[in-house]
Amino acid sequence: MKGKRKDLGQANCGIARSLQVIGDWWSLLIVREAFGGKQRFGEFQKSLGLAKNILSSRLKKLADNGIFVIEPDPDSALSHLYVLTPKGEQLHIILVALWQWGEENCFESGELDVAMVDKPNGQPLAKLLLMAQDGRALGSRDFRLAPRQEPGLSARPARR
Repeated sequence: MKGKRKDLGQANCGIARSLQVIGDWWSLLIVREAFGGKQRFGEFQKSLGLAKNILSSRLKKLADNGIFVIEPDPDSALSHLYVLTPKGEQLHIILVALWQWGEENCFESGELDVAMVDKPNGQPLAKLLLMAQDGRALGSRDFRLAPRQEPGLSARPARR
């Protein structure tokens, strides 16, 4: 028996709240397709092969959460365009990180026949690096959660 997913919308964790908005694979694949230029329901449906009811619910959730704005389609009075908002555009870094991780960990040598490249020069993207405020590259164990220190606010303990 499947249970209802836990609501992470009030969690004191940036990862948990992000997953509340974009946590299922279809949502990220829809956003990927939008970065590729798709804006119409039919374009997403054809490209992803996703059932219409699932696509509709994911697009609605993404719009409700400010990832897409729904605009009238100038070519059809019965259709809408799903346009990435600035909030949605910020997901590009997540998609590049997932691509690079997948490229390194999910393919055999020579199996992947496409590369993510820089549009102007066609060169492969550099590997993303996590950087400290002072410019040092950080590894997977070089950071931690700590109470946020903001001027005028008392520190509160970090919770997960």
